Amino acid sequence: MIKIKNKLLAIYRATITSIAFYPSIIASGGFITVFIITLLRNYGITDGVIDFLPKALLVQDIDTARTSLSIIIGGVFSLTVFSFSMVMVVLNQAASSFSPRLLPGLISNKRHQIVLGVYIGTLVYCIFTLISISPNRAEYKLDEVAILYAILLCIICLGLFVYFIHSISQEVQISNILRKIFRDTKTQLQKLSEKESRQTDRTSNTDDWQELCGTETGYFQDFSHQPLIELAEKHNTIFYIIPPKGMFVLEKMPILKSKQKLDEETIQEAISCLQFSNTELVEENYVLGFKQITEIAVKAMSPGINDPGTAIIAIDHLTALFAHRMKIDDTQSYKSENGEVCIQLHVINFKYLIYSIFAALRQYCKHDAIIVEKLLIALQYLRLQEGEKESYHEVIEEEIATLLADANTSIKNERDLQMIHQVAKNKF
Repeated sequence: MIKIKNKLLAIYRATITSIAFYPSIIASGGFITVFIITLLRNYGITDGVIDFLPKALLVQDIDTARTSLSIIIGGVFSLTVFSFSMVMVVLNQAASSFSPRLLPGLISNKRHQIVLGVYIGTLVYCIFTLISISPNRAEYKLDEVAILYAILLCIICLGLFVYFIHSISQEVQISNILRKIFRDTKTQLQKLSEKESRQTDRTSNTDDWQELCGTETGYFQDFSHQPLIELAEKHNTIFYIIPPKGMFVLEKMPILKSKQKLDEETIQEAISCLQFSNTELVEENYVLGFKQITEIAVKAMSPGINDPGTAIIAIDHLTALFAHRMKIDDTQSYKSENGEVCIQLHVINFKYLIYSIFAALRQYCKHDAIIVEKLLIALQYLRLQEGEKESYHEVIEEEIATLLADANTSIKNERDLQMIHQVAKNKF
């Protein structure tokens, strides 16, 4: 039963996160609207509506109606092609100038999906309305309300086209891209911090626990919390999830550990609680947000781009995110209603996270005195922040020393080095 429930949950999540979800729903709405208006016409309800509308707004000639619908179909189809040709241009520019990792986030923009859905819904509605017009049928009565509704949809599409042009022009700006990644990552960190206040516990020694191997290949995104907790309670065990969120997991690789020995059926039920994806999303894994912002900064400092301003903005966002990360412990677990630990998670610890981020930045920015000073200011700021553990500040001190060592070997100008060491000594 748990396997079926988890399978249905996985299908549901894959459906609602698909780029085709909103367009399909809205397009289906356009198809259904045709039958609703036809039904209202058959019951004479639309006749009462026509009496209240000015005659100048109504199309009462069949040829005029067919011409109007044909023009609307051609125009909206052109808008659709043009609009999403621009999307491809934006995606190509984002991948080449910033980072290919940004593409899933840009593609999943729900506002653009809704615009596409309205375009397609209008086309579907107009096509079926046009098909229903047959001048050879003597019994046919032209539905003026249906034609007027098609014209209103066309006007809405024109308004959405103007909105889409504005939105896509804002979407490609690096400041807005960084702001969106920062906002999504901060939200994930805040959620983790709220959960941690009541669910964090120290990870037990799991060396002698039973290992459970996975049956899928993909990025580990999340797990079904309640079913896995119920399974742990039922079998009086504790589950330890081996891969951290966002890690790429291979088939037959150990992904779970159980404190108690489990039978094969229970093992499959436990594994089915884990959710995998073919892509990484910031909404599911805050570490990816750190990586994306870092890649933008690194790409900005490459010889082909050479944009220190973008790198400085990216470092500012990383500094704010690290300040939030310092409020979270390196261990995380989930408890049942009676307060017993049921699930323990492997999370990327603060030391490794800050090292991996600053190691990439040092590699590509250590030759630039201004960027090195900015990195030192960021680390100085983090050193003054309250951390969940005292060891966080020791890690920051190590990063400052490492950054200074790289600067001493990469920057030859004595005055630049003097300014850098002065910033390093500054305790704010």
